[in-house]
Amino acid sequence: MRKIIQTRSPQFLRLAALFLVIVLGLVLRRFGYEADLPFIVVKYGGSALWGAMVYLLVAFLVARSRPAIIAVTALFIAISVELFRLYHTPWLDAFRLTTAGALLLGRVFSLWNMLAYAIGIAAACAFDPARWSALRPC
Repeated sequence: MRKIIQTRSPQFLRLAALFLVIVLGLVLRRFGYEADLPFIVVKYGGSALWGAMVYLLVAFLVARSRPAIIAVTALFIAISVELFRLYHTPWLDAFRLTTAGALLLGRVFSLWNMLAYAIGIAAACAFDPARWSALRPC
C-alpha cells in the first residue's frame, strides 16, 4: 500500500523546504541585526526568502504544474502583494502594524522588494525538490 505523503516524495520535500524557508526568514528578521548582518542582507534577504516561500506554497498547492508556471504564478502573487501596499484604509493600516500584518503584507512599498522576490522565486524554482526528484531514477 502506498503512503499518502512519503518522506522522500517531492511534496513532502516541498513542505519541508517551505517550513525551513519560513523559519529562516523569521530568524533572519528577528536576529539579523543582532548578529550584525548588514541592512541589505536582513531586509532583502528576508524579501527573497518571502518570495521563495510563495513559490513553495504555490508549488505545494498545484503540484502537477510545470515549474515555470509555478514561478510566474508566484511572481504575480508577490508583485500583487507589493502593489497592494499602495492601497490604504484605516483597518488595513492597523493590520499592517501587527506582526502578522507586517510579515504577510509588509508595511512600505519598494520596487527593490520585487527584485528580491524574483531572486527568491528563481532560487526556489532552481532548487525545487520536485525538479531534482524527477532527475533521480526510481
